[in-house]
Amino acid sequence: MVDVFVEQLDLGKLGFSGVAPMKTGRPAYHPAVLLKLYIYGYLNRIQSSRRLERESQRNLELIWLMERLTPDFKTIANFRKDNGTAIRKVCSQFVGLCRQLNLLTEATVAIDGSKFKAVNNRDNNFTTNKIKRRREQIEASIERYLSALETADRQEQADFTEVKIQRLQEKIAMLKQQMAKLDTIETELKKDPG
Repeated sequence: MVDVFVEQLDLGKLGFSGVAPMKTGRPAYHPAVLLKLYIYGYLNRIQSSRRLERESQRNLELIWLMERLTPDFKTIANFRKDNGTAIRKVCSQFVGLCRQLNLLTEATVAIDGSKFKAVNNRDNNFTTNKIKRRREQIEASIERYLSALETADRQEQADFTEVKIQRLQEKIAMLKQQMAKLDTIETELKKDPG
């Protein structure tokens, strides 16, 4: 699915650099190849450029997807740095497509008629403005964590341990879960504003 999705995109219109190769020098990796790598990493929660490099060398799925190309971590990190906003747009389109095709599961809650004490504290009381402010806070936090991951790519691997990277990835996953919860609440508010 990742392969078909990326092949159908017009990367030039989305703002990716390097779509048209230069006439001089050695040709660079095509942005479609590196984008496939990033979407694969996004789906499998692999965010470090060094780990993406390792996966592209050992994982058969990724070897097929990348057509046996194995970019180094610096190339991967530079692609993210140069095309960050375009990558975000494509990832949001990809998630939207997955939701349309029912490839992402949603949790279902069933109520059997039991009565529970209501709790209306500030964490359970949402308005449109609160959701908007919380979404902005979460997006800012995600940006901080992504920049910390970029810092990890720049530092020697021994200096920035796997434990710190794992902790940052867990925080990003938690923030993404909160964003999904806010989306659900916002959808419910739009259905029943009263």
